[in-house]
Amino acid sequence: MPLVQMANGRLSMNKLIGLLVLLFVPALAGASDGSVSAFSAPPEVAQGRQIYEQYCAACHGGQGEGATAWKKPDEKGEIPPPPHDETGHTWRHNDGMLFKMIAEGWRHPFNKSDRLTMPAFGESLTDQEIGAVIEYLKTLWTDEQREYQATESQ
Repeated sequence: MPLVQMANGRLSMNKLIGLLVLLFVPALAGASDGSVSAFSAPPEVAQGRQIYEQYCAACHGGQGEGATAWKKPDEKGEIPPPPHDETGHTWRHNDGMLFKMIAEGWRHPFNKSDRLTMPAFGESLTDQEIGAVIEYLKTLWTDEQREYQATESQ
């Protein structure tokens, strides 16, 4: 078996390759565009994405882009679904508030109607599933937004 001479002794080629993988794969992942692929996503994020696609994407967009004119009230006087990606404001809410919005629903305070403009999903989703959706949403934000949100969630 070929050996590579190291400063502190001998290391097999297999161990050296394993060490290089441990050192360079995280660096390459950090150099990516920040998106999480199904291959690299932790199980909770992958589950959150699947739940998001099933329950949230119809209103908030498949990529979290929200309604086109989400900042202006619609004909009912309601604010349309906002984006959950980096262009929106979801990242400004702490985990507890996001959980409450998903579980109990949400009515924008400036809406002219009294109805929940986002339905409550607390009866349809478990606490763990709601948490997974929140973890997925975090993958749609910039590093700075994730840092801000993490601070708000402490």
